[in-house]
Amino acid sequence: MESDFRLAVLIDGDNIPSAYVKEMLEEIAKYGNPTIKRIYGDWTRPTLSKWKNVLLENAINPIQQYGYTQGKNATDSAMIIDAMDILYAGQVNGFCLVSSDSDFTKLATRLREAGMKVFGIGEKKTPEPFIVACDKFIYLEILKSDTKEAENTAVTSKTEKKDDVDKITPKVVRLISSTISDLADDDGWAFMGDVGSLLQKRQPNFDSRNYGFEKLTPLINSIGKFEIDQRDSYKGKFKLIYVRNKKGK
Repeated sequence: MESDFRLAVLIDGDNIPSAYVKEMLEEIAKYGNPTIKRIYGDWTRPTLSKWKNVLLENAINPIQQYGYTQGKNATDSAMIIDAMDILYAGQVNGFCLVSSDSDFTKLATRLREAGMKVFGIGEKKTPEPFIVACDKFIYLEILKSDTKEAENTAVTSKTEKKDDVDKITPKVVRLISSTISDLADDDGWAFMGDVGSLLQKRQPNFDSRNYGFEKLTPLINSIGKFEIDQRDSYKGKFKLIYVRNKKGK
């Protein structure tokens, strides 16, 4: 995404482990420029002490929010109020909501209604309503495993890799197949880039990394139910990848 696409990154400190901060910010930078970075929590609580060590080095602004009543999450309310203030100020083009809490489902929906691009980041325990309320949702576990794999490529076994990723289920195959069919030309071919975009719209948490692949093309190729064709682009400067459902599959 273009570098002038400004993002407000709002982190639920009560709900996200500090161990993911480096990978999380690197991922966010792929989608835009994080001009606002705030984290919300009650910083008098010992449970947030690990966050304090990484805030300065990552230029994240801590927002203090006391828990006024036991059992009620004042942090969520503060984060939602700030998000709406930022929205009306017109300072950004999109939001990145970092939490695994379904309480932010309505916020994500409201921001998208206002024309904002909304990225969600959270753990795999994140409830489905929050995931589908975002334009794109990224699992923190995948970001962490990506880094570990890069650092330990030589020692990571195939068995370990399988344990870290989701299985390609028949439901996933049907999703890919129907998406290709909806985009296909008269010969059944669909441009891979369009397939990826539509998959993201239909299932915001769809990510080839969830299944152990860096890109969509090797993921689809591994299934064995699709044909892939590489074609020269205009002037032959690069390859265009097309895909179609195999006949009889």
